[in-house]
Amino acid sequence: AGEIEAVGKDVTSFKPGDQVFGYPGPQMRCNAEYRCLPEDGPLGLKPTNMSYEEAAVVPYSALMAMDLLRKVDIQRGQQVLINGASGGIGSGILQLAKHFGAEVTGVCGTPRLGFVESLGADKVIDYTKEDFTQNGETYDLIVDVLGKSSFSQCKDSLKEAGKYVMTSFKMRDFVDMLRTSFGGGKKAICAILVAKPEDLVLTKELVEAGKLKAVIDKSFPLEQTADAHRYVESGQKKGNVVITVYPSNKI
Repeated sequence: AGEIEAVGKDVTSFKPGDQVFGYPGPQMRCNAEYRCLPEDGPLGLKPTNMSYEEAAVVPYSALMAMDLLRKVDIQRGQQVLINGASGGIGSGILQLAKHFGAEVTGVCGTPRLGFVESLGADKVIDYTKEDFTQNGETYDLIVDVLGKSSFSQCKDSLKEAGKYVMTSFKMRDFVDMLRTSFGGGKKAICAILVAKPEDLVLTKELVEAGKLKAVIDKSFPLEQTADAHRYVESGQKKGNVVITVYPSNKI
């Protein structure tokens, strides 16, 4: 998220000074003050009720959640479990699943129980005290954000036509996806984000309507980028960690 510094000679959708937010794509591994982005990508005007820091963290989790929930054809009243509900991606999926009318169970550690409840979870499971795969409950959709489980471990917790979706996956998970893709029954799905500009428009509308909020744990200035990465790797964060660029915030 930031302010547009300059545009190409054929660009008509944006102008210098526009306050924008967006998703730079899978090649996003960069900590820098400037980025060059295509006009027709998932880039749009920043929600008016968000700071740059808040707008920076919303697109990836929201676009991932929308793409994922669309692929599984989420329906009102379905039972959804999110394993890793307190992180940046999990918190976005939780909020949007609730927006689409699902009943959501969030799985997280003890210090984050209240946080996940505050996002709207109907039920919260403390993974240090309860194994959701052993409690007898079944779900229409299980989303594994952490990549610490597997289809074989979770399939008994799925309803008859339930889906197990992974946002972080290994080769064995691709095998499970291929194996379960034929015929009916329970499915394993590897979620690969296909970002759509129209989903960013919907994200902006939901934010401005107060139906989707940014979840920020900590902010670090650009010169403390290494500290930000260390904090993320510590496993302590709730939601997102932001690197701020002052004073310009230009893109």
